[in-house]
Amino acid sequence: VILILADDLGYSELACYGSTFNETPNLDRLAKQGIRFTNAYAAAPVCSPFRASLLTGQYPARVGITDYLRPNDSKHLPTSHFTLAEMFKAAGYKTCMIGKWHLTGYKNHGAKEFPPSAHGFDETRVSENRGIGGGSYFHPYHFNRQIKQRIHPTEYLTDRLQLEAIEFINQNKSKPFFLFLSHYAVHTRLLGKPDLLKKYSNKPAAGKSQRAPKNNIHLAAQLESIDQSVGAIMKRLDKLNLAQNTILIFTSDNGGESRVTSNAPLRAGKSTLYEGGIREPLIIRYPLRIRPNQTTHAPVSSVDFYPTLAALINQRIPPSQHIDGISYLPVLLNPNAKLPRTDLFWHYPLTRPHFLGGVSSGAVRHKNYKLIEFFSTNKLELYDLAKDPSEKNNIAATQPDLTKKLHQKLITWRKSVNAKITRHK
Repeated sequence: VILILADDLGYSELACYGSTFNETPNLDRLAKQGIRFTNAYAAAPVCSPFRASLLTGQYPARVGITDYLRPNDSKHLPTSHFTLAEMFKAAGYKTCMIGKWHLTGYKNHGAKEFPPSAHGFDETRVSENRGIGGGSYFHPYHFNRQIKQRIHPTEYLTDRLQLEAIEFINQNKSKPFFLFLSHYAVHTRLLGKPDLLKKYSNKPAAGKSQRAPKNNIHLAAQLESIDQSVGAIMKRLDKLNLAQNTILIFTSDNGGESRVTSNAPLRAGKSTLYEGGIREPLIIRYPLRIRPNQTTHAPVSSVDFYPTLAALINQRIPPSQHIDGISYLPVLLNPNAKLPRTDLFWHYPLTRPHFLGGVSSGAVRHKNYKLIEFFSTNKLELYDLAKDPSEKNNIAATQPDLTKKLHQKLITWRKSVNAKITRHK
């Protein structure tokens, strides 16, 4: 099982999700060989809570991590959880984490540190031991000054993660393994490789600034590096005759940063509970069980990865690990299958607005309707995502009964996970 995660990659940045500027031939090919989701959601609009939901199968509010963790944060993913990695270990899998962790504070910043090894990963490669923000894509890496260069004369971070991933695959080809390849790209500050920057600079309507809000050449270059990495992994699986029996997943942790990209046709981006902040690309290939070239519109969440993967490998989750998600294995086998759930929830409490514009809020998606509650103003917004995926038409005033019903669902859910509301000016 290989789970590849991009950082801050918006819904519409892959060519197979509508981009006409970025080039992602390997991910497009992966989508044709597997199933592509159009309604896949992150359980939070920022990094750390998404990762908590992925590894626990629980909503971030239940875990207690609802915002990104600061380098000196006392919060961390509690070791009491039987994590996704521990589930794989119990099933006899070798487990490896490569890249971005962001579920703890760091000793280098005065915090008690809980690395991937505390949560079921046998190996950790090229991961941070300091604050991550700011972007560090060429060696030496500011987030971990102990990482020694392996690619010469110039080492690019995405290429280094690819090298480590293929090395791990080679070393464990004869046994079951779970590889979590967690990219730092395309998190700002964006910085692409010079040859790819030159390529994209020559394309029509290229946005050449690092802050270009459209057709950003640095984002395109970074994304192509990720795409090349996915292609190299697919090629290696083919060479080792592992492709048929490998579950290969690609997704992102939250929406694209709206300062450097557009998530159109979705509204807004990272840090908001509008669709642009939480709807993600999700592609899964598993030739033994998933028919090629499938698309599903079933709404799924990052809380669903854990139970779905447990079902795919037929491994029991201990009752002590509460699971909020459901297995969407039926959808993998039949894209039109109906899942036994109508509601998805978000809780994003803030004491001050996020620097990208997000505010303290919560949301529920019920079938095709989505209600957002803004905690500081008590404002409610309601959207029909089937008719209005761009969330342009707030129908709360014209649908008062439905608005009240969904608001009550959200209140009831918050009580069930002991979620606290915070407000800011």
